[in-house]
Amino acid sequence: MDKKRIWEATRPYVMVLPAMAGIILFVIYPVFYLIKLSFYKYNLMNKDKSKFIGFDNYAQIFTREDFYSALTNTVVYTIGVVALTMILSMLIAIWLNKKTRFNAVVQAGIFTPHIISIVSVALVWMWLMEPSHGILNFLLKAIGLPTSSWLQSSSTAMISVIIVSVWQNIGYYTLIIVAALQSVPPSIYEAAALDNASRFKIFYKITLPLISPQLFFILIIMTIGSFKVFDTVKIMTAGGPNNATTTLVYYIYEFRTNSIGYASATGVVLMAIIAILTFIYFRLLSKKVHYQ
Repeated sequence: MDKKRIWEATRPYVMVLPAMAGIILFVIYPVFYLIKLSFYKYNLMNKDKSKFIGFDNYAQIFTREDFYSALTNTVVYTIGVVALTMILSMLIAIWLNKKTRFNAVVQAGIFTPHIISIVSVALVWMWLMEPSHGILNFLLKAIGLPTSSWLQSSSTAMISVIIVSVWQNIGYYTLIIVAALQSVPPSIYEAAALDNASRFKIFYKITLPLISPQLFFILIIMTIGSFKVFDTVKIMTAGGPNNATTTLVYYIYEFRTNSIGYASATGVVLMAIIAILTFIYFRLLSKKVHYQ
């Protein structure tokens, strides 16, 4: 009987132990080790030259222009991707809201880019954006519009990367919004129709509040993901041209061998920025989210 009571008391902890072990091993420990490295001048090629330097790495971060350039690029990328993806996802979701066979096919089609490897996506778009014989410039010429250098120009490289990121992710977030729209009780819309409410008023006063939890989730996830972008930049531009697309994570990657301490400190700063942004989102927007 005592053994049974002990098992009943300890079973929840035993069941959660594998998950907690994974979190401690692959999340908590790396974070604390990252913070530890940020206080060292650490050379991966010669560990004997490593030494404790305190906050010197952090002081160096905020005096370097290339850090602020990478931060600015990351903010521009995040704003562009989050804003365009949310707006386009909402518009497409409203269009696909009706449950028809055609809409089901379209939903499957727009979700496909999300499950394709980013390497494949980036390579295809690099071919499409090739200035001399890419399809995009061919189409622009065909309709009489000026062509673009796309990834080869500092002025257009960032918007090109944003376009690719939006194209790949838009289907996933569209399906989330479609599911949210279809979960709204029809009786609410029927009551609004009886009151002769306009479409805009129905959307603003009923639809948006009822799907606000999903929109809030998308906003948080997309912001965090955009601040951590790396693979798209690495494959398509390698941070160029002229560092026009060097984001914070790619900036950290460039110091991966001979300045691990500085890279770790920059990683801690990035983690702090994401934490602050998430806190601000919850502080400002959580009260406006309507949970049914």
